[in-house]
Amino acid sequence: MGLILKILIYSYLCAGVQCVHQMPWLPCKFTDEHVFSNKEGHIETELIHREAMLQFGQKGDAPVNPQAITFLVTGSKVDLRRYVEGVEAEHLECELRRYSTEGIHVRWPVQGPSEYNRWFSCTLKHSKGLSTVIGFLRHPSDQPPSGKQDYRSWPAIADREILTTSVVMVMKTQSPSVKAALGSQQKLHCQFAIDHKGPNMTVEWYWQHRGERNRLFSHTSRSGQTHGTGVGLKSLAGGDASYTVPFTKMSSEGTYICSVSVMPLFSSLDITLHIEEAPRVSLNIGPTLSLQEGGEQKVVCDVESYYPLDVDIVWYEQDPALAGQRVGAPLPKVLDNILLSSHRHNQDKTYSLSAFFYLQASLRDSGKQFTCSVSHKSLRVPIKKSFILTVEEPSSWMFTLTVGIIVLVLLVILYVMLSFLHQARKQSVQKKPY
Repeated sequence: MGLILKILIYSYLCAGVQCVHQMPWLPCKFTDEHVFSNKEGHIETELIHREAMLQFGQKGDAPVNPQAITFLVTGSKVDLRRYVEGVEAEHLECELRRYSTEGIHVRWPVQGPSEYNRWFSCTLKHSKGLSTVIGFLRHPSDQPPSGKQDYRSWPAIADREILTTSVVMVMKTQSPSVKAALGSQQKLHCQFAIDHKGPNMTVEWYWQHRGERNRLFSHTSRSGQTHGTGVGLKSLAGGDASYTVPFTKMSSEGTYICSVSVMPLFSSLDITLHIEEAPRVSLNIGPTLSLQEGGEQKVVCDVESYYPLDVDIVWYEQDPALAGQRVGAPLPKVLDNILLSSHRHNQDKTYSLSAFFYLQASLRDSGKQFTCSVSHKSLRVPIKKSFILTVEEPSSWMFTLTVGIIVLVLLVILYVMLSFLHQARKQSVQKKPY
């Protein structure tokens, strides 16, 4: 009975704190802005980096760091910490900024007694580029926006001030950077959450690359109008705005922008799609090459159909017997007489390149292994193609002459014997009586 009671109490506590290993606070960089007119009358913005803390708790909680600006995040239907679950605090880069509504005032549906709001954005990036989270913090205020250019007259924030806020909107992507092979299907992750039901929102996807920008998808909840494809409307209703690239081509490369707007807030996430096609590597000879001493052979390493352009090709030689030693094995010798062809452009916009050399056969090189090693950013480890060289001693001219004479004599004897047999058979046939 006591165990059951403990489980019930634990379940109740979990429901109250959402039962996750949530961080109580996070150090952040607050990038404040000072906008002013310079001597020439042009508008300039001075960025001021200030120490701040993102602290989760209840209104009236004491600040964890009294020396810093505290953004005290109180409970709401959107919990920012849920979107960074499983990530250690030391792997998160936190930045806070003011957010300008450009004079637009819209009463937020879950707003309290205060008529107006001051807005802040909070960006949480994984230090290894694994995810990006953007949250909007609402700080209630009795003061209306100062106008369209409200950034010119930001309300001052004291060094140790405590700003009690709540999270009203969150966007997240688990794929800030995606690497894809040609012909693959890629899902670009984008999810969002808003703290009230039935928001008047617009979700859009754009693609841009080298100055070109195209709209891929858009959906407006109020009108129900949808343009484009790639996002499932059922998933969108649950906060999943992920976009699917059905078949990646070279033209698919670029930056994909997922945006969500709920007046007066607008947020977007950039997802970069890189095309990486692994090369195909082959040699113009088999696994073994036999030459006579002094002979020459052109050896070619063909590297085909790779993208992007940069590729590293190295030829080296080594003795397989010595390479197998556990201790004191010599390092492979890199060949320095390598020639490269020009890059070849393929129809699918991939590249090809050849690295070749002229091998002069020498007895001291017999048994050595020659290897072509190809490195490319699409490969975790280099691709290697090898062959073993066998060098034979050339036969002397006297030996060749002797063998040739013997063969010639044998042929003459064989011819004479065949002629004799033919004559004998002919005579035998003529002596038969009729």
